[in-house]
Amino acid sequence: MAELVDLRSDTVTQPSEGMRAAMASARVGDDVYGEDPTVNALEASVAALFGHEAALFAPTGSMANQIAIQLSVPPGEELLCDGDAHVVTYEIGAAAALGGVSTRTWAPVGGDIDPDVVVDMIRPAGYHAVPTRAVAVEQTHNRGGGGVIPLSTLETLRAATSAAGVALHCDGARIWHAHVADGVPLRTYGALFDTLSVCLSKGLGAPVGSLVVSSAAAIERARVIRKRMGGGMRQAGVLAAAGAYALEHHIERLADDHAKAARLAEALAPFGVVAGAVRTNIVPLDLRKSPLDAHALAAAARERGVLVSVLGPRVARLVTHLDVDDAAIDRAVEVLPKIFRD
Repeated sequence: MAELVDLRSDTVTQPSEGMRAAMASARVGDDVYGEDPTVNALEASVAALFGHEAALFAPTGSMANQIAIQLSVPPGEELLCDGDAHVVTYEIGAAAALGGVSTRTWAPVGGDIDPDVVVDMIRPAGYHAVPTRAVAVEQTHNRGGGGVIPLSTLETLRAATSAAGVALHCDGARIWHAHVADGVPLRTYGALFDTLSVCLSKGLGAPVGSLVVSSAAAIERARVIRKRMGGGMRQAGVLAAAGAYALEHHIERLADDHAKAARLAEALAPFGVVAGAVRTNIVPLDLRKSPLDAHALAAAARERGVLVSVLGPRVARLVTHLDVDDAAIDRAVEVLPKIFRD
């Protein structure tokens, strides 16, 4: 059988030969002592990309998000985000379990946030209510089909949260895609947020790693939180080198993934299952009007050599990435429409 076309996620990529070489030759030290030169260089580089003072390397995006949330929200106080946000959907209750953080959500709208809805939810301290301490947004939005929040929306949210004395956090796991899709400089995004988490293993192709980006004082606190979570690594430069390679070689090529996702969306458009405009590397599939449910689609596709992600009984997802070449997209474009026709 031909090699599987894996469209489940952009986390399934394998390190390239160049990335493996960078990892093998990385200079290392003990990062808990702050002595790993490759980690230190990566942190300084990413902080500079976003115009912030400092950054902290963490093993996972979930840990990076939870560190950032704890920086802004004390135990028993509140984070606002949307109902499909990664921080409340895929991090298995970490905000509550680890940080004692209360969360309240607005209705899921992906990247199409109405700032007025968010602002109206902010609760000030006092009156025996849980005070809002931070708002989190996701750029790009995973369950929102890779949607990109417009810069103007983020600017409005920044102005409103600043006026209310509330922090603004960006779950920027795929912010690189937003940067490529809309042409917004990373420093422009960085200026809008008190904290960001940015991922190296989604889209950019590193095997592991995310960073928390913020002020120098906040990152000193973040180091303590990371250690408490068990995220203090030793000769982590081997991993940081992969991330540095990804940043140098794999950002601009994300436009190729966007084009491949657009091809998939175009091929499936006649079947009425593509949920909204496809702007980045994620093709969301809404199967509520299809005779196929998500599990049936995934099973039929797997039999034909294509892997599809199941997000719910009637929700599926296709994700393009650097390990999916044009030939793989050709196969997917041949296989998936036939399943919907049969």
